[in-house]
Amino acid sequence: MKVAAQDRYGGPEVISIVERAKPVPGAGEVLVAVHASTVTLADCAFRKADPFIVRFFGGLFRPKLDVLGDDIAGVVAEVGPGVTRFAAGDRVHGCTGASLGGMAEYVCVKESAALVKVPEGVDLIPLGGMSYAYLTAMPFIRDEAKVKPGDHVLINGAASSVGAMAVQLARHFGAEVTAVASARHRALVERLGANHFIDRQSADFTHISGAYDVVFDAVGKSGFKDSAACLKPGGIYLTTVPSWGIFWLMLTGGRRGSKRGRLATTGLRAETDKLKDLHILNRLLEQGAIRPVTDRTFPLDQIVEAHRYVEREVKAGDVVVTMPVAEAPLLLPGGGQQAPA
Repeated sequence: MKVAAQDRYGGPEVISIVERAKPVPGAGEVLVAVHASTVTLADCAFRKADPFIVRFFGGLFRPKLDVLGDDIAGVVAEVGPGVTRFAAGDRVHGCTGASLGGMAEYVCVKESAALVKVPEGVDLIPLGGMSYAYLTAMPFIRDEAKVKPGDHVLINGAASSVGAMAVQLARHFGAEVTAVASARHRALVERLGANHFIDRQSADFTHISGAYDVVFDAVGKSGFKDSAACLKPGGIYLTTVPSWGIFWLMLTGGRRGSKRGRLATTGLRAETDKLKDLHILNRLLEQGAIRPVTDRTFPLDQIVEAHRYVEREVKAGDVVVTMPVAEAPLLLPGGGQQAPA
């Protein structure tokens, strides 16, 4: 099978397509034929170990896990002994877990992982990028911000993968949403439900005084110190990107006066919690309450170009990477075939 692997930290060029043996599922595992995965800014950070703090999680001198990719959408090719939740031929989407490895034609995933069947009538390929955005945005919007009807929520980086999902979730919870993004993405974020729009290139949201219950920086381009002025008393600032500033704030009580600041390590949540949220995601998809937002799709052999594009920080929504295995019928145990998605 083909995988996108790296043996050192660095620019996109450190990734190459190599051949590896197709894994065999063990007890309690499923083998997924991956049709799509995604490249995110988090992947880029882990690829180049920038910020340096990434090395404490991914390996101090070289990557401990040489195949990135946490999000997957695909078809169960085979199940290991004892598996009851899935069967060969099931369309699935979700996360590979801490071992990553999703940027490959096949990956083994624990049956207990944050992996769910795809609802009937929902396209498979766009889901390759959706789990990351949703499982990042949902804990911030629902659990940290506790967004409720009538709240005024500002989302910085509203056209990013996480930001586009946060706009939809905040609106779903009844908030009045202000989206901060480039002018070229205004129509998109308004279609997703934003009530107000700020062009980040012509206005600075931090100069607005006392307007928001929640400021969610989905791209980590601001800081609590600068953003606190635009929060109402009791408001909360949230960021997805670790920095020494937010760490210091949290270590010293997490608040300045009545205003709070938080970083949530959403990727480190328990698999059981992620699994519950993916079931909620399926219901939201079936209801039409949220939808995937795909900017571009790259084939696996253009993975370097996909990383370069993501690093330009001009995308709107997800960058999806499709696998060669998605182009051919999947051979199932017993001689059956699963048509491409």
